[in-house]
Amino acid sequence: MQQLLLELAPPPPPTLENFSRGRNGAAVEALREALAGGERFVFLWGPGGSGKTHLLRAFSAAGAAAGLEVATADDADRLGEAAQVALFDRCNHLRASGGAFAASAGAPPAQLALRPDLRSRLASGIVLQLRPLSDADKAAALHAHAAARGIALDGELIRYLLTHFDRDMGTQIAALDALDRYSLQRKRPITLPLLKEALGLLDAAKR
Repeated sequence: MQQLLLELAPPPPPTLENFSRGRNGAAVEALREALAGGERFVFLWGPGGSGKTHLLRAFSAAGAAAGLEVATADDADRLGEAAQVALFDRCNHLRASGGAFAASAGAPPAQLALRPDLRSRLASGIVLQLRPLSDADKAAALHAHAAARGIALDGELIRYLLTHFDRDMGTQIAALDALDRYSLQRKRPITLPLLKEALGLLDAAKR
């Protein structure tokens, strides 16, 4: 049921603009500044679901669009020995060439089981902790996304989205966008009954 709904409206590509900031606005600004010639090395750490992968993919895409030399290393704490050596060399190259770099892990560089020289490189720029969105943050992000599309959402519908779908914002936004398309097809406003109707139809189609 959920998979069919998401196929109707896949999550948009991650960008710095569509990242739901919550308490992580400093991370977005640090990545922007890295691309604009500020401190060019940024390390983000935090638990799963805090937005690390979104931000690194957005950073890479923004750098490529601007014609800049950028590199990223998501989950740097999982790298094997050879990959650590290659990343250390890459960091040195970027420092020398003026390129920008962003990496992430579940803990700050000093706590990672990596080569000491690589830990030093990862900690050589800005190091920021990412914090998962609270339910209030997610509700606010859904309200803002809906408002940008001219949609008014009530609290009951948002609570249903947060409790019946994966709680990452990519899934939540995809579900809302799919519901928007369904409402346009049916020429009816977005309401909780409409969402339940759409899910019922999709569940029947899956069977």
